[in-house]
Amino acid sequence: MERAAVAAFLEAAAEGEESEPYSAWLDDLEKAGPPTPEVAPPSGQEFDDLIPRLGIHEDDALDLAETRPTPTDDPELWWLLQRVHTAITTNLGDLNFDWRRDPHLPKALGAKGRFFYAHVLLASVPKIRAWHQQRGIPDDISWATLRDLGRQIAIYRRIHGVGGMDVQFWFTLHFRGLIYDFGRLQLNRGVISYTELQIEQAKAPFKKGDPALGVHIPEAGAMTPQACDESIRLAKEFYATYFPEEQYRYAVCSSWLLDPQLADYLPEDSNIVRFLRRFTLVPNGYNGDKDVFQFVFRKVDPVLDELPQRTTLERAIVQHLKAGKRWEIRTGWFAL
Repeated sequence: MERAAVAAFLEAAAEGEESEPYSAWLDDLEKAGPPTPEVAPPSGQEFDDLIPRLGIHEDDALDLAETRPTPTDDPELWWLLQRVHTAITTNLGDLNFDWRRDPHLPKALGAKGRFFYAHVLLASVPKIRAWHQQRGIPDDISWATLRDLGRQIAIYRRIHGVGGMDVQFWFTLHFRGLIYDFGRLQLNRGVISYTELQIEQAKAPFKKGDPALGVHIPEAGAMTPQACDESIRLAKEFYATYFPEEQYRYAVCSSWLLDPQLADYLPEDSNIVRFLRRFTLVPNGYNGDKDVFQFVFRKVDPVLDELPQRTTLERAIVQHLKAGKRWEIRTGWFAL
């Protein structure tokens, strides 16, 4: 199988679609090359054992079993799988990484296209697990981190009504050894990426490139101050133990949950407001309406009048947008 044949396969499948740009991506993958020996998504007993460890639901497991690519039946997908695996798992743990921006595959490929990146990640589990073990990272934290795969696949089904996965970029962190799960929050290894002007405007005590932990809020129950405090405590202990050379002193976050406009609608003692009050905000934000729709309602571009109004937050979101305002992604930091 040659790159040209894979390119022709993708172009033919994407005909008539508003397709992703594949040329530069294929060039990148050709440079990455395949692993030696080749990897394969798990099957048989290995698959059955792995599914519950990754928190994958039964309906998604059935679809995964049915869409598993093989070099005989799916030579183009097999070529892609080998090289995306290489690109993700090369130089594990390196902080100087680029987020993988692997494009979505053509819709015409159906379930095989929608589940393609899930199969890449399943095939990559042994490599990241071995790396975790080499670093001495406890099994419970390792598996809790990788279980985000099952959670994200389930979320895709809730949003779209069919199985698949479309947040492959997000798993750059998980499968490169950069993020770990600490209960209510996930925190990833990273560095300050703010511009010097942003740092100056925020009167922050750090400089660009200093180590920092990125804070992420998974779908994992009530975001109480106590639960968040415990996650931060566990993260500080974990990183001091397993990555002592990086000496994290600050945490950063970019999220619609840091939009201070939320405090105009929610009680001061609400979990969301108490969470955003942890952070010193960096000036300026950008449109977060799509994030709000996806994370609160699990919908893409919904009709406002059709959105549920069951909670104070849901009512606030709709009221704000109907008033002609927008929600913002804001960025902030706090000292650890």
